[in-house]
Amino acid sequence: MRDDHDDLDPVERLRAADPAAGVEPRDGFVDDVVASVAAPAGDRASGASDSSEASDQAAPPVADLATERARRRPRWVAIAGVAAAIAVVGAVSYGVGAATGGQPAPVAAPPITLGGGATQELSMGGAPVDSAIGGAKLSPRDAMMYPGWSGRNSFHASGLSTDAGTAAGYGYDARSRSNAETVGALAAALGLGGTAEISSGAWAVGPNDGTGPTLTVGLDGTLNFSYYNPNVDPWVCDDTPDVPCTPTGEVPAEQAAIDVLRSLIAATGADPDSYRYEAPTFEGAVTRSAQAWPLLDGQRLDQAWWLELTDEGVYSASGSLAELVLLGDYPIVSEQEAFERLSDPRFGAQAGIMPLAAGARVDAAVGVQVSPDATATWEPPTEPPAVPDAGVAVSWPVNRVEIVEAQLGFATQWQPDGSVLVVPAYTFTDADGGTWSVIAVADASLDFATE
Repeated sequence: MRDDHDDLDPVERLRAADPAAGVEPRDGFVDDVVASVAAPAGDRASGASDSSEASDQAAPPVADLATERARRRPRWVAIAGVAAAIAVVGAVSYGVGAATGGQPAPVAAPPITLGGGATQELSMGGAPVDSAIGGAKLSPRDAMMYPGWSGRNSFHASGLSTDAGTAAGYGYDARSRSNAETVGALAAALGLGGTAEISSGAWAVGPNDGTGPTLTVGLDGTLNFSYYNPNVDPWVCDDTPDVPCTPTGEVPAEQAAIDVLRSLIAATGADPDSYRYEAPTFEGAVTRSAQAWPLLDGQRLDQAWWLELTDEGVYSASGSLAELVLLGDYPIVSEQEAFERLSDPRFGAQAGIMPLAAGARVDAAVGVQVSPDATATWEPPTEPPAVPDAGVAVSWPVNRVEIVEAQLGFATQWQPDGSVLVVPAYTFTDADGGTWSVIAVADASLDFATE
């Protein structure tokens, strides 16, 4: 059957279905977030909460591999009542805070991601859209469907160092914590009873039919785990378990969520002070999320712990149990040689943070960047484009990227056998505040073979 909504423009239908429609950020929120991300690392580190400062100063969770292979089982931290503390919601939100009175917390350097292709935010108006990093033009409607777009780039830089050297490399030791004791300790901290056993290629505690809380730990290179408790799921009602309901309850406090996450980390034998914590929520929420980012030399790694908390207990959680161990030094290329890799197809320069252009705003209904002078309303065409003129130049847009800064850090790299490395990588910042990453390990220590 059709109803009156069937005749709406698809974008209008999307807006009508948006559960966050009508929700507005607090005054100054966008400026605060942009300022905290764009600030130099030293400025971002100042003014942190006490717990955040301790996290940044703590030594990273690293051990010598030879020693750790022979070490005794870790000390287990007994935690009672953790499951009754909090719960988390997987929602992108307004009003992000990190136990700092509702203000955006100073953050450690963001994770570096290696991979092929590059994506960046788009500008959108009433005319076709140029990809922000160079590439084909998109119609406004296509821009709504494709928030990121790969393109062609011409990189330029001057004054980069030509000094090569060495830098530490790390790996995740998943086997040392792949045991019933580690998994059982995490299960106990989550309030789960029973013995951890391997089933269908993973450690498991609890039923696998969704009738009760369950912890699963995969046998992958980072020993990734997931936990879900249907008994405190705020979107499931007791009287109608198969029908979503309107969630109710009080939002747990930021610090309470962080404390629970710290307790879970400690239960597995890891040092909770070696992580950076955040606990965002959104207006109208009934849950609180918390994230814990492992730090290595002041940089966040992309293997974060995460939990979702309600006022009845932990609703869901995930993270990586494997311990990071030192593998020794790798030879690395200079900043200049790494910069040249940005244009080398073997290395597939990866775009990272791409801030909004100065003066731009965001149309929350479609989630894309909008020019300050453009209308957010899409005007449908009345006819197709005219036939191209004979001999017209073929459009081949190339974006000029001016690199202004280079920073050496770390990035995660998965090996063919499933093991996981954390290797030296460079992040380059361009004149517009965008970042580009490329592996720093010298060619001699790279295996270019394909299977």
